Amino acid sequence: MLIDTHCHLDFKDFDLDRDAALERAKVAGIGRIINIGSSIEGSRRSVALAQKYDMVYASVGIHPHEAKSLTASFLAELKSLATSPKVVAIGEVGLDYYRNLSPKNEQIATFEAFIALAGELSLPLVIHARECGNDVIDMLKKIRQASTIHGVMHCFSGNAEFLKKCLDLGLYISFTCNLTFKNAKALRQTAKAVPIERLLLETDAPYLAPEGMRGKRNEPAYMVTLLDEWSKILGL
Repeated sequence: MLIDTHCHLDFKDFDLDRDAALERAKVAGIGRIINIGSSIEGSRRSVALAQKYDMVYASVGIHPHEAKSLTASFLAELKSLATSPKVVAIGEVGLDYYRNLSPKNEQIATFEAFIALAGELSLPLVIHARECGNDVIDMLKKIRQASTIHGVMHCFSGNAEFLKKCLDLGLYISFTCNLTFKNAKALRQTAKAVPIERLLLETDAPYLAPEGMRGKRNEPAYMVTLLDEWSKILGL
């Protein structure tokens, strides 16, 4: 059984064929899907999907692009949502300086709040880190002095040095179908260094459809393409 550890079935991209997409996933051998909350509304939808579909589980959180939207009342609601039986993580949370759709200081404050919430609820973090240097690592190291950090570095695209820092913190490493891209030779080389017991796979659907389908909507069934790529990388 395969598990798509990160996708966004709640997005409008799936409004016309969500049931059919889930059926295609089942046929492809996908047994579980974790639907990732990336906003307050998305977290609500994520929990609702987990309640509706047996194979779907949920996370709740606010993407760093939406960090400026976090209020005390929203944080309280997310904490309440996180107690739902099929919520398995806090995320997608982290830092993204590539677009800076929320100011850096607000991203940092929001990420700190979610690190604390994950610790309070004993849930792992689903971490988004893009063009933010070592800020994510430094924040996690600071918190780890007081408590253990559990989580995954989602959609990994860093170099070997960043990978080592993530692994040294005890994080899992997750790759998307961008690993199949023709121009991803350096990423595939870095990926070989991930211990298989620390490896997770994801589609990040509807984003990052695999090579040969680029420009189209991604979906959980395409996990098999990513798995094929990994069999080549690991020589299995």
